[in-house]
Amino acid sequence: MQQFYYGGDILTMEKEGEILEAVLVENGRIKKAGDFEKVKAFVKEDAQWINLKGKTLMPAFIDAHSHISTAIQMSQAADLSQCESFEEIISVLKEYQRENKIEKTGIIIGFGYDHNFLPQGKQPDKRYLNQVSKEIPIYISHTSGHMGCANDAALALAGITKDTKDPEGGKIGRFDKDNEPDGYLEEAAMMLLQKAIGPRIKFDLKAGLKKTQELYLQNGIITVQDGAASPESLAMLRQMDESKELILDVVLYPLLQNKAQELFLEFPEYAEQYCGNLKLGGYKAVLDGSPQGRSAWLTKPYENSEGYCAYPWFSDKETEKFMKTAVEDSRQILVHCNGDAAGDQFIHAYRKALENSKNPKKDKLRPVMIHCQTAREDQLEEMKELGILPSIFVGHVYYWGEVHRKNLGEERAARISPCHSAFLRNMKVTFHQDTPVTKPNMLHSVWCGVNRITRTGNQLGKEQCCTVYEALQAVTINGAYAYFEEKEKGSVKEGKRADLVILDRNPMKTEKKMLKEIQVLETIKEGKSIWKKEDR
Repeated sequence: MQQFYYGGDILTMEKEGEILEAVLVENGRIKKAGDFEKVKAFVKEDAQWINLKGKTLMPAFIDAHSHISTAIQMSQAADLSQCESFEEIISVLKEYQRENKIEKTGIIIGFGYDHNFLPQGKQPDKRYLNQVSKEIPIYISHTSGHMGCANDAALALAGITKDTKDPEGGKIGRFDKDNEPDGYLEEAAMMLLQKAIGPRIKFDLKAGLKKTQELYLQNGIITVQDGAASPESLAMLRQMDESKELILDVVLYPLLQNKAQELFLEFPEYAEQYCGNLKLGGYKAVLDGSPQGRSAWLTKPYENSEGYCAYPWFSDKETEKFMKTAVEDSRQILVHCNGDAAGDQFIHAYRKALENSKNPKKDKLRPVMIHCQTAREDQLEEMKELGILPSIFVGHVYYWGEVHRKNLGEERAARISPCHSAFLRNMKVTFHQDTPVTKPNMLHSVWCGVNRITRTGNQLGKEQCCTVYEALQAVTINGAYAYFEEKEKGSVKEGKRADLVILDRNPMKTEKKMLKEIQVLETIKEGKSIWKKEDR
């Protein structure tokens, strides 16, 4: 069966300014694209004619970095994202406990609080969580995923006491008077708790998958990422794929310290190729934390911090080992770097790995720096030289722009998410939302990159604004390139997969400040409509 699209603007993302009149899809691929009459000549008698009625057709969006397995689980946790007081957090958690009938043998999980918007910027430590329950373990995760808080019952379950030392790459919050843990856990310290509470977490994964896929699809996204995959998340996604419940294409990047190499050896059918809807794309490493949580590792101190620059997750030696492993194994590696000190560590370690390697494929691996929040001009130069792709969490400008002004000062805050600097160097920039940290709204990211407006309506770093076309490249063709899928996805071109999205208007003809108002009307995968806006 053929699908013949016409009657609206068709953005190819092959060349700026190129708008086609018609596209013909056959067997899930783009058979012809161009002028209406020329494409019409190839339309068969039984083809489905689809009049766009003035709407816009373009390539489906590509998620360059998120955590779908975490999003599936957190979709069923207590939603703390709208809480602006400790009382609201307590109320939401109590209601969650009642609705889910959680008892002593269970656990209460919450997700999405942000201390930056709580009274005095304080963490909801165990003094507040104990008001929900002193018997049921409670753990709530910060929206960044880089910190969280637990009550006494959860700390006891994990064996965290005043004698427990801070793990390397993490911190245990404490009351100053007696070194007693206050329930706050940062970076690697979270792992001490998560290992203990993991067996108690019971989620309906089928319901979580349905809800999470719907979220991606209603935002026009078909290809997504599991950006810190584990053996458990691969097993979960394999099960869902084999039962035909997984609709999205998922690219997994397991953490190097969590059996990444072993997974590639155990499941070669997934190695850099799709088996069903899953693919192992490469390796992942995390080198620091989050700037809004003041745990991103910087070369210069945070404002009003008495010289505090945060800290690395790993030593230089360990990081060099990670990069050597990736290069020698011919694997792409994604490296989480929010702070510029973490960026330096990645760049230097990767350069060393390349210089010491005789692997003939070493210059074709497309490593990625994830987040790039404080990347400097000299770092972008080195990244360009080494072939490191910048994947920018541009939504930081909106969500935490004013927080960055407070934490970093005006000059550094203005360079948060340095989009223009990266595009100026003709780098294959991608945008991401780090879901479940923020919703996977690609058009909001496009708006952020173009306008750089904060929550309070102020513009942050006007000189780092990118063009509308550049922003669209970052969520389509550049995303395909980052996954080595540019021959299959990311643009409207004859022979490519018909992964498409229909929008209510053309972004290239929309007033810049209205870009985030654009609506996704339909999402199409390999020629099949898999999501439609209900009131369309």
